[in-house]
Amino acid sequence: MLKFFSRVRCASAVAAAAASLFLTACAPMQPGLVPVGRSQLQLPPGDWERIEQGGNDLFNMLPDDVSHDLPMSTQAVGMRGPQGEMLAVIVVQTNATNDPRDTTLWTHSCPAQKGVQVEDFAKGSPVRIDCLRFKRRADDEDYLTKNRPVLQEWIKQHDIEPLAPYSHVSYRYATAQGGYLLVEALVDQRLLRPKTVGTDQFLSAGKPAQEWLNQFVQAAKNSVAMLDGRFVVPPFPIALPQ
Repeated sequence: MLKFFSRVRCASAVAAAAASLFLTACAPMQPGLVPVGRSQLQLPPGDWERIEQGGNDLFNMLPDDVSHDLPMSTQAVGMRGPQGEMLAVIVVQTNATNDPRDTTLWTHSCPAQKGVQVEDFAKGSPVRIDCLRFKRRADDEDYLTKNRPVLQEWIKQHDIEPLAPYSHVSYRYATAQGGYLLVEALVDQRLLRPKTVGTDQFLSAGKPAQEWLNQFVQAAKNSVAMLDGRFVVPPFPIALPQ
């Protein structure tokens, strides 16, 4: 059973039926779903809570040429462990509505970076974004401070940093039709990497995280294509710590 503790008032525009028809309401949240703009976040089992992010533009990383006329909504959620410790934080930013748009030319790049797994599925396309970045030890070497200082400052302000060691996932997806999704996650490594004994287990310890990343990326792409924007976050591959 999922548990949610709402820390913010509902004020989102929720897509209802068609691209040009939507409702602005504060309706009861369907169990297991968290609204964010034109999307709905379906979380895996766990003790999840909404986190006040301070404003929809806090994590806005859009190119300047489209951000001024492409309204976004942002929502952050966190999952706590049995002792109240933070195990995972997920931030989602996506289109505020399903309103149709003219062709949008995206300019975001997806450069390689030492020590970071980078996958540019769009292969440098000038009209869309499809970029995954994964840092296995994001709590080390001031990685977030150097690469995502706004996110790092927000985490410190809300005292929600996961227990170290933790990983950072950033996936950004956009289409020529104006669809956009940015999702970032900080995840306790115990949820992604099993305990190992011996060389063979150590060498294969990264496979669960890679499989989860593949599912995560596919779920994000599916979300942009769906009318209700359903983003089904896959369960973490390793059982929750007791």
